[in-house]
Formats: sequence, structure tokens, C-alpha cells
Amino acid sequence: QVQLVESGGGLVQAGASLRLSCAASGRSFSTYAMAWFRQAPGKEREFVAAINWSGGTYYADSVKGRCTISRVNAKNTVYLQMNSLKPEDTAVYYCAARTKFGASGSLYSTYEYDYWGQGTQVTVSS
Repeated sequence: QVQLVESGGGLVQAGASLRLSCAASGRSFSTYAMAWFRQAPGKEREFVAAINWSGGTYYADSVKGRCTISRVNAKNTVYLQMNSLKPEDTAVYYCAARTKFGASGSLYSTYEYDYWGQGTQVTVSS
């Protein structure tokens, strides 16, 4: 079983930066696709960013140019650097992992991931 623990959320003002971290268990972290999703009150969980096993990255249009997802396999950790934060970025941010070897579904879909973290709150004030 894989466990994911997010950290780094908090309350910031618009225009500020924040770096979220997700620490994962498992000996095969380097083979996992990792992603960040977010969910605001009253809204569905939405895709933010993903990174595959080879380092390829994918971003939602709403965060392109402002967010960077990265991973350090030696630390079993994935990061989400968020810059120029906006009030609409306010949400609970969740880390997710796709651990199945050879999986080829869309990394944009919540259904693609088999493990999820507990979430970390990001609040951006005006």
C-alpha cells in the first residue's frame, strides 16, 4: 500500500508563491505517475498538474505558466511550485499516484490514480 502525505499549504495573498510537497512511500516511486488535483468548496475535484515516470509534465490550462510540477525520485517526493497565486486557486490540493506498471490512461482523470493523499489547504486572499 502506498501512502501519500502532502504539506506546504497555507494562507497567502494574491501574487504570492507557495511550494507544495508530497512524500510517498514505496520502493517503486520512480515508476509512478504523480499528479496534483484540487477541490474548492462546492466544486468537483479538478486536475492541476501531472508528471510521468520519465519526467514529462502536464498542466491544466488554468495554471500553465504559473505552476511547475517536479519530482525527486531519490526522496520519493513530488512538488508543486505555484507562483502568482490568485484567489481562484483557493482549494484543498491533493497528491495522487498511479502505481500500476504499464498503465496508459489519461493523466488528467481522477480515475487514473489509485492512491491519494489527505490534502493540504491553500487559501489565497485578495
